[in-house]
Amino acid sequence: MENTTVNTHTHGLTTKQKWTIASTSSGFALENMDVLFLSFAMSSMIADLHLSGGAAGMIGSITNLGMLFGGILFGIIGDKFGRVKTFTYTIFIFAFATAMMAVANNIFIVYALRFLAGIGAGGEYGVGISLIAESFPKKQIGKMTSVAAVGGQIGAILAAVIAAFVLPRFGWHGLFLFGIVPVALAFIVRRNLTETTEYVEAKKTETESTGKAVFEYMFSTPKVAYQSLALMIMTTVQIAGYFGLMNWLPIIVQKQLGLNVSGSSLWMIATIVGMSLGMMTFGSILDFFGPRRAFGIFLIASALMVFTITLAHNTVTLLIIGAIVGFFSNGMFGGYGAVISRLYPTEIRSTANNIIVNVGRAVGGFSSVVIGILMDHYSLTVVMAFLSILYIISFVVMITLPGMKKLANE
Repeated sequence: MENTTVNTHTHGLTTKQKWTIASTSSGFALENMDVLFLSFAMSSMIADLHLSGGAAGMIGSITNLGMLFGGILFGIIGDKFGRVKTFTYTIFIFAFATAMMAVANNIFIVYALRFLAGIGAGGEYGVGISLIAESFPKKQIGKMTSVAAVGGQIGAILAAVIAAFVLPRFGWHGLFLFGIVPVALAFIVRRNLTETTEYVEAKKTETESTGKAVFEYMFSTPKVAYQSLALMIMTTVQIAGYFGLMNWLPIIVQKQLGLNVSGSSLWMIATIVGMSLGMMTFGSILDFFGPRRAFGIFLIASALMVFTITLAHNTVTLLIIGAIVGFFSNGMFGGYGAVISRLYPTEIRSTANNIIVNVGRAVGGFSSVVIGILMDHYSLTVVMAFLSILYIISFVVMITLPGMKKLANE
């Protein structure tokens, strides 16, 4: 890989590298936009389809399960048949499934379409991260995967802007129709990207099936199984923190402290700005100082910073604190793809990324339920302590990973 990309330090990015980072970050942006349409449309869907709270809650859970299934399926397909083709297939799937929500008229069709959208969205991540990992030198992967992760946050802003314009005029059916937009990206990717040299060379020397290679490198011995499980725990904590920050903390603070935030849009914008700055900072630290120091700094800071929420006494301080908490707690997201891509070989890179991250999504997504229960029965400090303990657990797991130490010495 390095022999074709090492000159990026002195001569800037090659055309192929520019297309790779532009395509993956755009793909993550449009995927996140489609997924977040559900958040903005949920209240309208509940009223229109006469949904109970449980039935509505199941929509998000089914989407997460679809992501896990799609992650495993398309991770294997991406490793076996190629990153670029698979990347475009996943875009088609989540785009069409989201757009078809425009004609959904009962909860069972909604469940089916959200599961299908989850399959596409879950499959896209590992394939896109693998394209980045195989297109840039090792010392740039952290920064570049963080750039792609920032793309996802831009998608969240797009979803908010489009929802604000479309929902009052065309309703939730009209909002989901915009999900077809990513299809254009699929055509652009197929025209301008080709498989990486590293992937092509790895396929030439391949001696075993993808499924067998996945088992061998991820689960065959206690050491590799522990590594995979530990990374799943870390991504679970990452997703749990994200859902807690974006979904519940504004409600908790308004309820406990009597603050008035104008809807959720101000909180979302502040935290997204903080997250994006955190991602770029984290990626640079990871590339320069190694993953152990980068994750160590951000995990400990996250464990401490969540308590600053209790210091918010007005809207301005709440938004500032939200940005700071977002900087640390979600700045790490892009780093997982960089670490996983370096710990697992080319033959299973997209599968490893998808399995580890989508297990984190499926399990970490339930943090909303736990935080909701804690919010009903305990104080704000207890809720923050729950999140803080999660980050400490992730830190302890991280420092026990031999692979992290090895990467720091490369």
